[in-house]
Amino acid sequence: MGETSTISIDRMTKEDLDQVLAIEQASFTMPWSRNLFLSEFRNAPVSLMLVARSSPEPRDVIGYIVCWIVADELHILDLATQAARRRRGIAHHLVLAALKYGYERNVRRAFLEVRESNETALNLYERLGFSRSIVRKGYYDLPVEDAVVMSLEHDGLQQLVEKETESEHDK
Repeated sequence: MGETSTISIDRMTKEDLDQVLAIEQASFTMPWSRNLFLSEFRNAPVSLMLVARSSPEPRDVIGYIVCWIVADELHILDLATQAARRRRGIAHHLVLAALKYGYERNVRRAFLEVRESNETALNLYERLGFSRSIVRKGYYDLPVEDAVVMSLEHDGLQQLVEKETESEHDK
């Protein structure tokens, strides 16, 4: 799907699940189950699952993103990177790859929910051009917390994808 100097981004496969689940369980208080990820594989017309791999070797999974593409919307459902590799741009590259993939399939709006206390994620999405839309009270469990809904509308999505495409051609 895309490549940087230290990672490559590819479609998630079932063979990646053990590594994805290890990252998921280390990242969230209510992690997705293996069955939930497997159900996303069965939902192929809607579900987009990408992994970031270390490059060139060993090709370990170091992050992933799960999205749904429904009509002209992309909904980011799950995003995480290995704890030891956070703050290195991996999540940024995963989100960009998902947005570019969606945009090429006529997505015109992207949105997600993020814990109100997750300043790192809020900052990541704001740097990408997402804006805070609404707050969903008590959305999360363990601990109970509000969710901030963030969205990226058509013009912002188009500008972001075009800017990323230009920077790829300049490399």
